[in-house]
Order: sequence, then structure tokens, then C-alpha cells
Amino acid sequence: MTKVHFIAIGGSVMHQLAIALKNKGYQVTGSDDEIFEPALSNLRLAGILPDHTGWDATRITPDLNAVILGMHAREDNPELIKARELQLKIYSFPEYIFQESKNKIRVAIGGSHGKTTTTAMVMHALQYQHQAFDYLVGAKLEGFAQSVNITNAPVIVCEADEYPASAIEKRPKFHFLHPQIAVLTGIAWDHINVFPTYEIYKEQFAIFIRQMEPGQVLIYNSTDAELSKLVTATGQHLTLIPYALPEHRITNGITQVSFGDHHANLEVFGDHNLLNLHAAKLVCNQLGLSDEAFLAAIASFKGAAKRLELVAKNEHCVIYRDFAHAPSKVKATMEATRHQFPNRKLIAVLELHTYSSLNADFLEQYQGALDNADIAAVFYSKHALEIKRMPDLAPELVKQRFGRNDLHVFSDRENLETFLHARQYQDTNLLLMSSGTYDGLDFGKLKELLPN
Repeated sequence: MTKVHFIAIGGSVMHQLAIALKNKGYQVTGSDDEIFEPALSNLRLAGILPDHTGWDATRITPDLNAVILGMHAREDNPELIKARELQLKIYSFPEYIFQESKNKIRVAIGGSHGKTTTTAMVMHALQYQHQAFDYLVGAKLEGFAQSVNITNAPVIVCEADEYPASAIEKRPKFHFLHPQIAVLTGIAWDHINVFPTYEIYKEQFAIFIRQMEPGQVLIYNSTDAELSKLVTATGQHLTLIPYALPEHRITNGITQVSFGDHHANLEVFGDHNLLNLHAAKLVCNQLGLSDEAFLAAIASFKGAAKRLELVAKNEHCVIYRDFAHAPSKVKATMEATRHQFPNRKLIAVLELHTYSSLNADFLEQYQGALDNADIAAVFYSKHALEIKRMPDLAPELVKQRFGRNDLHVFSDRENLETFLHARQYQDTNLLLMSSGTYDGLDFGKLKELLPN
């Protein structure tokens, strides 16, 4: 029996991989110094929750076939030290995914924005059409029990992240997937704590392209000038398939997309989602689905969690929650909401939560990002700054960086709630954008804002 041990099993995708391998019949053990929900309950239900928290070198034994190292583990971890002493095979998460998928068709969907949604669209279409496949995606998706699944299926669809693989493997995760079919959605500088300059960040995508074997398929967003330039310079050994906005129209708030003679009304909207959809269609074409089969499936796609996720609505107002946090994502989400509801006012609230967004210098990248809102607000938590050991942000500096003197700036959740409840929502939509929680904002209560 294959025996696998996870160091830092409590991570959001780590514990999902652990459960997938347990379901595949492997003997799985793990450890962590802290495990939170939902990982705690998920691991307990699967029967692989560690019997105690903390690191324990005695868990590392010579008969282990693999040790999988999570991002939470550090180089001085006693279990990692023991694994190295025993010369065991130690893998980062993406390295191990590759080991499990060497004999599969590997699809890797990368880029600075739209990865999760594009991956989710491919998964939704394949499942709808009863195709067997494995997957790795960075969000909880409707219709899928886990965010990672490893079986004996002939295909694996992976969201390909550019963040470092582990504490001992600093290269980006997507460099280890070696796909036969790849998507790049665009390039916009992110993760400045890891990639301090744009050129260093961009080079990671060039490496990804150069690593692909001759003749393999690269599907890329041709509306992104920087990406197109990079693909032309580094991808001539590949089968290149560009994509752009597909033919579509909006009628009474419903978007209809067309490919040739085939059409579908969508439950999602926005140019960014139409681009994601086009990329997903091209992937599915490569995997044997026709345009007609893809459109039949995608008509019922409701979106990935926290991607223009509906919080509450009535005939006068819609409230959305979105994961957008990087400048390009914020602009795309705002433009989509504006375009879909051209006759409504828009109130937009952005939380600065990531290391990049809380960096005073990087904030310059947000210039004009909230211009599409009639009323705009920015929230950041003093607690988040303290955790990241970053200096405080002055409200006047935030206004300057965004280029809006009328910007409302909050660092206290109660003040933000007061602000939200004081707005008028008649023929007005509210868009909340964050990779965080606004310091514990109760999203369930936001339906109280809807006008009668």
C-alpha cells in the first residue's frame, strides 16, 4: 500500500489532497501545529485527523513512499529534518500532483486573473457531459465535494498558481505541472512580497511557456498586449490558440453568448467572464467536446465561490460579493457590474487585505481602479497590518493612490457598517470586493440594506 505523510495537513488544498488520496486507497497520515475549520471537520470525517497538534518526528518512518510539504511548514520543521535524514521523497503540493498525473492529459490554467473561474467552467462542462476527470481548483465549487480529486481518470484539470510551491521549493507552483494543454489568461503584477519587480513576475510566465514541450497547446488571451508579446517571443514551439471576446449580446440583464450557430443564455456576466468562457470552451474542444455540448453545459454555470457571488437582490438592488483584490481584477469586476446594469448607480467597497494591496508603494497600481463607482470606499484592518508587520496607511495617502478625493476610507468595521446602512439603494447596486472578510462583516445581514 502507498503510504503518504503530509507536513502541514491543515492547509485549504493540502487537506483536500490528503482526503483524495485516502479515497484512492492510500494510507494517509499528517500533522500540523494548528488546524481550523473546515479542514478540521473534513479530516475528522475522512478518518485522518492527527490525534494531536504539533510536529512529531516519530511520525516520519522509513516506509513512507512520499512526504508532502505544505506552505505552512518551515525549513527547521523537525518532521522535514527527519524526512531529509532518511532520504525520503519529499514533494511540494504541485510536484506531487504531477507524480499522480504523469500518465494523464494535464490541463493547466494560469494567469494573473480568471484562473479559478476558467478552471471551474471547464470542470462544470466536463461533469455536465459525463466526462471522467481529476481536478485541482482553489475554491469550493457547486457540484463538487472537494477542491482536489485524484482518481484513475485520464485527464486532470488544474488551476495553475504562480505562488511558490513550498518553504524549500521557491519556484512557482505552475512550473511543476508540465501540461499538454495550457491556458494563460493575462499578466498583471501581483505577489510583490515574492516577486519584487514586474519583470521578475513576468519572467515566471516566460519560464512556464518555455518549459512546455514542442507542439503542445497554449491557449492565450490575445486582448492582453503584454501576454501576446510574451507568447510571440517565447511560444513559437507550441500550438498557439489565441482567444478574445466571443460574440454576445445583453438583453434585460441576461447575457447570451454565441459560437457559430450555437447560442446559450448565461447566469454569469461581464467581459472578463466571457473571456474566461472562451478559454474554457477552447480547452473543452481540445478534450473532445463540441461547441454545442459546451454551450449546453455552460448555460447552468453559476460562477465560482465569491466571484460576483449573489448576496441579496430584489427588483431595485443587487448586492454582490467578489474575490477581486488586485487592481486588474477590481477594474474588471467593476466594469462588468456597470455594463450589466447601465441604468443603476454603483456603490463599491474594496478591502485592502493582501500584502501587495497594503503596501504604500504598490497602491499606486490602483490609480483609477474605483473610478467606475458612483460612491467608492476602501477598508483595511489595523489587525491585518499588524499581522503582516506593515506600517499604518494614512487615509489621505489611500485617496491619493486611488485618485479619488471623495473616496471613503475606513479601518474600523463598525464605521464601515454605519456607512453601508446610511446609503440609499433604490436603483443602486452594492459591490463588495475582497479576499478577506472586512474584519468579520456579517454578510448574511446585508439583505437588510435592500430597499422596499
